[in-house]
Amino acid sequence: LSCADCNCDGSHDVAMATVAETFLADLDDLSDEEREDEEMEEVQEEAEQERRKRRRTGGVQEVAKLRSTERYQRVLEEVRRVRSEESKIVGEDAEQRYNLVLECNEIALEIENELFEVHNYIKDVYRTKFPELESMVNHPIDYARVVKRIGNEMDVTRVDLDGLLPSATIMVVTVTGSTTSGKELDEVSLQQCMEACEEAFALDEDKKTVLKFVESSMTLIAPNLSIVLGTEVAAKIIGIAGGVEALSKIPACNVQVLGAKKRNLAGFSSAGAAVQPQ
Repeated sequence: LSCADCNCDGSHDVAMATVAETFLADLDDLSDEEREDEEMEEVQEEAEQERRKRRRTGGVQEVAKLRSTERYQRVLEEVRRVRSEESKIVGEDAEQRYNLVLECNEIALEIENELFEVHNYIKDVYRTKFPELESMVNHPIDYARVVKRIGNEMDVTRVDLDGLLPSATIMVVTVTGSTTSGKELDEVSLQQCMEACEEAFALDEDKKTVLKFVESSMTLIAPNLSIVLGTEVAAKIIGIAGGVEALSKIPACNVQVLGAKKRNLAGFSSAGAAVQPQ
């Protein structure tokens, strides 16, 4: 349809040309955005490959530095000291304990993040030996235990995995391990992998120590909340909220979404139940 068809003054053709130009401009913008997204993905992939390279060459110390920090050691030492004391906490001591609980909640989250990094490191190294394992065992600590138990053994049927995983998962791991496309790790990589497993175990033990202290302190810090929810849940909610005072200021409609992001703060293994994707 043109202006000759409708006998107008030419404004129809001008409008059509404007629409066409706008459409082409929008297509150009979309193309530019797609190119930017592709470039960003390439940059991210290169960065991830560089991180993996550093992990493989530098050992677990490249990603696990939390336990060597002064703050981490101070908090863990203070927790162990307070737990060993049986005296009643009152007055100024109660305030100090509350502040220590807040620090412990922060440390627990930092430990979880560190475990995530260590878990990725173990997967990066052990993928050469048993690439299928990470899709069958999702829990970081369970994965590290299985890796530690299997080591460089190529015949997984000779490895006793009882007590580490549910029986159904053990069967799948054993069958898959007998047909895996992986190959033995060299001595250096195997040693690095075993050290990373030990680092994961140490972090997990420290997390349990911290959380047990927090839970034991809940009856003093938030007795009513502890009675309603239990000490374990109360500790997690206070930690996520950032303290008792911060929790008291959160609207009731927002409390239900606290902790919506799934976190493994309980410190328990998934060996007693079927392993589900996280």
